[in-house]
Amino acid sequence: MNLIITSIQFFKKSYYELTKVTWLGKKEVGGIAIIVITFVIIMSVFVSVVDLFLGAVVSIIL
Repeated sequence: MNLIITSIQFFKKSYYELTKVTWLGKKEVGGIAIIVITFVIIMSVFVSVVDLFLGAVVSIIL
């Protein structure tokens, strides 16, 4: 019985804390998503170039 009461209190407190959260708007989420996608693309290209370079170096050495 005590577990049920503490669980209910936990969910009530969690809900109360979620009401205090400031959520991002659609424009902000879209802007951040574009930044993240751009960063992922740039890092993918960078890692690919480094991988090709190191692969060529290792093939020359071996």
